[in-house]
Amino acid sequence: MTRYDIDKNHSRLGFTAKHMMFTTVRGHFADYEGYAEVEGDDYTTAKGEFKVKTASIETGVQQRDDHLRSPDFFNAPEFPEMSFRPTTITPAGGDSYRVLGDLTIRGVSKPIELDVTVEGKLEKDAWGKQRVAITALGAVNRKDWGLNWNMALETGGWLVSDTIKIEVEAAFVAESAAKAGAAA
Repeated sequence: MTRYDIDKNHSRLGFTAKHMMFTTVRGHFADYEGYAEVEGDDYTTAKGEFKVKTASIETGVQQRDDHLRSPDFFNAPEFPEMSFRPTTITPAGGDSYRVLGDLTIRGVSKPIELDVTVEGKLEKDAWGKQRVAITALGAVNRKDWGLNWNMALETGGWLVSDTIKIEVEAAFVAESAAKAGAAA
């Protein structure tokens, strides 16, 4: 089994939400860690865990970021991390997979589904390390995790959409054989 750690220099954990029913707000989380363990090239065997610091949310607008960190949304002081743990991975054709897993936000765990594509695998990079890159797409209803705050618009509709789209681009680097052996 090979352990791959997420390469934060070549990854982005992003999301989008509709604002005022028609504009798109993009954001990402800047502080996270995670790993996946895979048997050979059989990605259906992957196990792992990913943890994200909720206070690291960035949308480009400080006032909005502060609101998202508040008890109205992530409540970062009380729930400093959210996590994702894959539970089932099934082939979806070619280099694509359907990944089911548990997403935990504000202490609430709910199953979600992600469409994951293995973008490529490099047996040896310039530093002699093995790398794998993936994209993962999905959508969740934020209210399933108690992120309920909203504001009605005078013209009808809501300020923030319930549906949040997940957009992840992640690179993973295999641990060296010596490091992996020392950890075992």
